[in-house]
Order: sequence, then C-alpha cells, then structure tokens
Amino acid sequence: MKPQFICHADFADWSPVHVFYKEKDKDKVTLPERPARLQNRHILFRKTVTLPAFVRAVVRVTADDYYHLYINGQYAGQGPAASYPHAYNHNEIDVTHLLQAGQNTFAAHTYYQGLNNRVWVSADFRECFWFELLLDGKTVLCSDDTWLCADHTGYTACGKIGYDTAFAEVYHSDAPEVGFEKADFDDSAWQPASLVKNPDYTLVKQSTAQLVWETLAPVKTETIAGGIRIDFGREAVGVISACAQGPRGAEVVLLYGEELNEDGSVRSDLRCNCHYEEKWILSGSEDVLKQYDYKAFRYAELHFGPDVTLRDVHFRVRHYPFTQQASYTRASADLQPIITLCTDTVKYGTQENYVDCPTREKGQYLGDVSVAGRAQALASGNYAMMKKAIRDFCNTTFICPGVMAVSCASLMQEIADYSLQFPAQVAWVYAQDGNLDFLRQTEPYLTGMLAYFRKYENADGLLENVSDKWNLVDWPENLRDGYVFPAGERDTGLHNVINAFWVGFLQAMDEIYGILGMPPTGLTARVQDAYVNTFYNAETGLFTDNPATDHSAVHCSVLPLLFRIGAEIPGLQDRLIDRIMQKGLTSMGVYMAYFTLAALVKHGRMDLAQQLALAPGAWNLMLSQGATTTFEAWGKEQKWNTSLFHPWATAPLIVFADDARVY
Repeated sequence: MKPQFICHADFADWSPVHVFYKEKDKDKVTLPERPARLQNRHILFRKTVTLPAFVRAVVRVTADDYYHLYINGQYAGQGPAASYPHAYNHNEIDVTHLLQAGQNTFAAHTYYQGLNNRVWVSADFRECFWFELLLDGKTVLCSDDTWLCADHTGYTACGKIGYDTAFAEVYHSDAPEVGFEKADFDDSAWQPASLVKNPDYTLVKQSTAQLVWETLAPVKTETIAGGIRIDFGREAVGVISACAQGPRGAEVVLLYGEELNEDGSVRSDLRCNCHYEEKWILSGSEDVLKQYDYKAFRYAELHFGPDVTLRDVHFRVRHYPFTQQASYTRASADLQPIITLCTDTVKYGTQENYVDCPTREKGQYLGDVSVAGRAQALASGNYAMMKKAIRDFCNTTFICPGVMAVSCASLMQEIADYSLQFPAQVAWVYAQDGNLDFLRQTEPYLTGMLAYFRKYENADGLLENVSDKWNLVDWPENLRDGYVFPAGERDTGLHNVINAFWVGFLQAMDEIYGILGMPPTGLTARVQDAYVNTFYNAETGLFTDNPATDHSAVHCSVLPLLFRIGAEIPGLQDRLIDRIMQKGLTSMGVYMAYFTLAALVKHGRMDLAQQLALAPGAWNLMLSQGATTTFEAWGKEQKWNTSLFHPWATAPLIVFADDARVY
C-alpha cells in the first residue's frame, strides 16, 4: 500500500510546466497562460475509515501548494514549507491523541494559489494532496481515488495583495462546505478525487517543526461609526478570528494595518504597497470567521451594520517555535529595548521559511539568511531553520550553479552579493553547532559556486562584468552613501563591493576546505592583493568604489574591515574605523548595518559597535516611531514602500550576543 498523489478533476489533465529560468533571460521566456479558473483554488479532500486499536499513530502528509489537516474535526497541522518538486517537503505528525479505534474522519483544506511570485513554486499546474497514516509503524490508509473531493466555495477573492503575493479573501459563512472537517458532515454530493498523472515529485521529510499558534487578545477596542477598531498591542503574523450573529448575506468589512492614519483610523493602504481589505459574509446563524492565508498587522477595523453583533474578536498568531536561549549580558542596558525589538521580530517573523517581509513578498531571500537567519538561530539556539534555508538555496542550483537570490518560489531573482555570502553562512552554522555531516553535504554546492564565479575573473583574479546577476550593494538606493554603481543593475564593470564579498567568499571556502581536510582554493591571497592594488587610494588612505573614481562610500570601508583586507597597510584599519564612525549607520541601510557592527566587533571594538547601534537615527528611530518589529529602513519615510516588519534589520541579536561568532 503506497500513497498516491490525488488532485481535483480540473487539474487532472494538465501537465506540469517549467517555471524556472535565468533572471536575465526573463524577456526571452514565455510562461504559459494561467487560466483564472486554476487560480485561488480552495480544494477539500475527505476520507472516513474504521481503524483497529493502536498505540501510536503518525501521518505523513503534504500538498501543493498548501494544506490544513483536520482529524475528527480537530486541527492536526498545516504545511508544507515551500519547496521544489525535486525536493518537496512532507510533514510527519504524531496524531495519536486525535484518533481512536473505530470510525475516524480525515479532512484536508488544500490551497493552490496559481500565481507567479516569491511565496511558493506555483503557477505550474501542480496541484495535489498526498497522505499516509501509520498505526504502530504499519501503513493502514493512503491517499487514492477513493478519497472524496470538492471545491470550498466559501472562499472567493476581492483583489490581490502586494506584488501578486496573495488574494484578499472573502469568507462566506453560508457556503455549503462550512464544517467540512467535522465527522458528521454530509459529503455525499462530493466527487471522487482524481489521480495526478505522472507526478514528478521527490518527497523529503521536512527538517523543521511545524508552526505554532497562539492567541493575542486586544489591548484596546473602541467603538467607531459602523464598527469597532482594535489595537492588538504589537505587530504579528496570522489571522483575525471572531464570532458574529446577523442576517444572512450581511457583510463585515475587515481592514488591517501596521499603523494608524492621522485621524486615528486604520491605515489599510500599507506603506509596503499592500492593501489590506477583506470581507466576511454571514449565514444568518452564529458564525465563526475562518481565514486561510496569513497577513502581518497590528490594528484592525471591523465594519458592520446595526443588525450584526460581534464577540470574541482576537488575533490568531502563527510563527515558528521559538524559545529564547541567547544571553546579551555584554550589551549595555540602553541596548535592551533594541534587543527585545529584534527578538520579537525574529520570533513572530519566522514562518515556515525566513520571509523577507510577511506582508509584501512573503519570500525567502538568501541575503536575509545572512541577518535574519543568523539572528533567529542564535537567539533561539535552534539551527534547524537556518540549515533548511541553506539546503533550500542548494536546491536552486538546478537553475543556476551560482544559486538564486530567492528560493522555493516561481519568481526568479538573482543577486551576486547574496550568493557571495553563502559560504560564510555555512561556515557560521558549523562554528555554532559543529555538525560535520551538514558541512560535507553542502560542500559540493559551494565548490560549484566557486567554479561559477571564476568565470568572471579578470587577469588579476578580481570579478569583473558579472552580467549574470545584479549587484545590490545596499538597499534602499538613497542609503548607499553615493556609491557610484547604480542599484539593482547588472555588473558591467569592476567595482568594490562585489569584490570585497568575493574575498569573503574565498576566505570562507578556505576555512570550510580546511575543516574537511581539503586543499585551499589557492586564490585568496592573490585576490586580496589585487583588491588592494585596484581599489586603495594612497592619497585618501581609503578604498574607492571603483578604480575610475575617488569616491569612497562607507561600504568600501565596512567590508575591507570585516574581511581584514589590507591589514598590513600601516594605520589602515584605524582609518576604516574612523570613516565608519564618521558616517554612522544612517549613511547605509539596515542590511549593511549588520556587516558594519560585525566588522567593529571582529576588530575588538564592541564599544564602538554599541555606540553606533544606539544612535538616535538607527533602531531608536524605529522605537520612537512605535515599532514592535524592525523596519526595512531606519525610519518610515526613508523608502517609498517601506515594510514595517522586516527581519533583516535584526543585526543586534548576532553581534551583541555573548560568545557568538559574528560572521
């Protein structure tokens, strides 16, 4: 008995399509048309069986794109973490407490989004559900075409959110499928599930825990004209839940926001280019709001007519399991509010992946692993999520051996800076937990990256004309200290930041090779010398943005200090530190702030790192503007589409932790 991949009949005759390509080839790629009827599909599966007595029950389950599983009417779990078909995650859940000998009902609410974005590998016509039940280690139930299937008509759309990230939901409490998870639900009108033809999945057990849920009660509720306004006291990730009584067809309009407008109303047009407005249609009986997809918010307004009553309104918050483990005794007392802000950010912001922001993109960027990944792993003492993220990016090498900037998604993006940080991420994890097997498993991918980037070596060993990926430097563009290379464009020349990261790449590769007993790259010393010869300006005593300019952005001091480039030049390290302290963190973005603080701490200047972190225009500016999670930029007005929940701004959790490696 083996589980089969089952699907809705509407998808049975579609073949999977390849949605992966090099970002530079975007204009040459024509993706297939995605029919509207194959988007935003909420699809249900049910099976009722009689089970023998048992001691332990475990289910293995997955879906494409996502599932919520119920057993005998009780929530059992959800997932999987986004992944690629060739390494597709399935969850293993102990459900002993939900089953009994005799009749049992299994019900799954699956979701196929069908959009091309950073959230999932979707828009590829792969829609499925896969299930296996083991009692005391023996398979007794599998997904097959005896399962029943139906659309959940209680979920429709009222627009899209962000960059085609999600569909705004309308939940219809009067839909006939409401209560589908209950054992006594009448599924006699449902149709048999279809079998997926020639499924191309290779399943792997998800290496991380499933999400946990907690309830956040309002700290303030006020009556407004036509409804109520709620403050939950902090920003978090999840869904609104409520009970309502009103006439059949009555509407409750749901508005969410990260902040309030000047008149005190909820700002549902978020700064990050998301409009958070949804609806709830009542059935005429007592209804419970059951939203499916998550949002990030702090405030909510619920608008409804005088004949509608609401009660038990709360915030159902979801996040990856988190228990504080790191100590910050070497951080000054003034830093503690910043440490708390950053801790809350990685706690509530980490979902099944490291999400760039849980509002606009909901995607996992490799650059975020450098900051949010290290911060979450170190603060929690749990390295499983960071290792999974590293594996996720290893799994992108089928698209490009230099790895992609976003993993487990159908939107293609490539950033050279992020790829060049990858070996250092791997070396950092090994330094924290000493898992040699993980290092061995990752090494072949890193060696492939080395060969990939060597294609762009010039005669001196520096990287030049890296036209395959674009170079970030820093973000947003107005926080790049005038760096001469344009933001977000492909490298068509020879410039500083990409080559500083190239030095860091080679240093990390030599470290990893040494641990594994392999010979070094043999490139590092030569490239460091070439960097100094190319970018060092003897007149100013600083490194320049590129050889053709005298301009020295602060980034050109940060990275050489971090990687100890030119340490043999008398007084250089002190000049780099002076330059950094003169410019301060507000001359750069929150992303580069991590490398800056790490460089100072590595150089033994914890005092200066704390001084910069406490500057009024850095994290204290976020706190002064009411932040409960870190922002995408230092202040709300510094970027045209600033996310107010951006975990890549959590550097203090790494650099100020007791006895931790900073890079």
